[in-house]
Parts: sequence; C-alpha cells; structure tokens
Amino acid sequence: MTKTSSNILQTEAPADDTMFECLLQRVSGIQEIVEAELASYQSAKLDEDLSERVRLKTSILIPVFNERSTIARVICRVAALPLEKEIVIIDDCSTDGTIEILNQLQGVPGINIVFHSENQGKGAALRTGFEQVQGDIIVIQDADLEYDPREIPKLVAPIMRGEAAIVYGSRFIGDEQQDDSWMHRFGNGLLTQASNFFSGLQLTDMETCYKAFHSEVLKCLDVDQDRFGFEPELTAKLARRGYRFMEVPISYQPRTYAEGKKIGIRDLFKAIYCIGRYGLTD
Repeated sequence: MTKTSSNILQTEAPADDTMFECLLQRVSGIQEIVEAELASYQSAKLDEDLSERVRLKTSILIPVFNERSTIARVICRVAALPLEKEIVIIDDCSTDGTIEILNQLQGVPGINIVFHSENQGKGAALRTGFEQVQGDIIVIQDADLEYDPREIPKLVAPIMRGEAAIVYGSRFIGDEQQDDSWMHRFGNGLLTQASNFFSGLQLTDMETCYKAFHSEVLKCLDVDQDRFGFEPELTAKLARRGYRFMEVPISYQPRTYAEGKKIGIRDLFKAIYCIGRYGLTD
C-alpha cells in the first residue's frame, strides 16, 4: 500500500488484560446487551480438526462513519469470537458521537484505533487499515448490524486450510433469500456479472462487505478508490494476479436508508466505471 491517509491519530493498546473483559468494563451500557448474546459468539468456533492443525492470527478491520447506535455491539461481538485476533478500527471522521464511544476503548488490549481528521470514504478507511494490520488473515467487518460476526470463522477457514487466498461471503448462495429488495438484488447482480465478465471469475456477490484475504495478497496492492469503488477495484486487481477465490454462504440483515444505509445511486455508477477501468488495467 503506497497511498496513505493524512492527519491520523493512532492509539496504542497495551498487551495486558483480556480484550473482551476490558471492553465490558469500558463501554457504558453495553454489558447487559452483550451478555444476553455472548454465548453464541463464543461458540462460533473453527472446525475442530482445523483449529488443532492451524493457528493463524486474524486481523478484523472495521471502517466506521457515524454508527453510534451499533459500533459498540459490533466490536463486542467481534471481540467475543474465539479466534486469535486483533481488531483494527478506522473512524472516518464521525460526527454523531461515534468518536466518544471509541475513545472509551483506548488502551483495550488487541484493539488498534485510527481516527481520520476528515471524511474520506470507506475505501480510504480500508486503505489506512491495511497499513495497520499485523495478522495473517484480514477480514473486513462493517460497523452496522447487517453482517453477523459469527460468520467470520466460516470465512477464514478456507484460507487456513490453504484452499483459497481470498474468500467472499455471498448473500446469494444458500437456501434463504437474504435481501427482500428487488432493486438491491438487481443492482448487485448487474455489477457482479459485469465484474465477472472482465475478471473471468464466477462470483455471485462481488459487492459483499464480507471479504477475507491472506495478508500476503495485499502486500503489493495499491488501493486507489476512496469510496465504494474499492469493491470492484480489489476484485479486478486480485483476479488479474491469479489468486484463488472462494465464496461461502452468509446471512444478511439489510437496513434501510432511514436506519443509516450509506451506499447510493452515485456509487452504482462509480462501481460500473471501476469495473471497466480496473477490469482492463491497474
């Protein structure tokens, strides 16, 4: 990664105490909510045979912008996962109180927080995060509640087995319909098929948030796009380099624009441009 984000403040976390216990002490009003659902996240383990054979550290990267109502729950859910992990959070200059919540987490072991001094977009936040991670596997986790962190062990398992270098969580394979909006399904299908045309892949959900990578595949990759155009950009660049992709089915709980959904029509047109632009050359 050579394109960097300017004017950031990074918090360093000490190595003592446990991540989850420290979170419960720091985050006001979250303990009762999290304890009610804690068992299901602590039981989201890797396959037993895999966990005995492979120990790779997972970096869970959380870009966030104005997610005050959900960010604490997402972080606590991720922290409860029984994985060897670090959590890297990039706040993209939130203005709704998210920063005040994140400030409560300064010093929590295993959590690295970076603050952008101006809003730049999700792609820019991820670019900053890619420069911070130290794990063997990198997973992108949105800061809302649309994607369930209990799916993360399912995403990283094929990489730990050596079956793939990149794993996408697909909302469109499996038995259940994950999004009732025909417009979202149509738009995603259009973008995915266009991406497949250029990349030669056979993905069903190029626009998914849930993407997992072996860290080696990102070391020589520059991310140019600052907003949601990074999705087709990453897919095109990694496909051109010949890395093996895999998809696994995931659950999905879509939210409305009134609830804070941020991707819009201009991002659709930008994605179309990026599919053609990066489908032909870096």
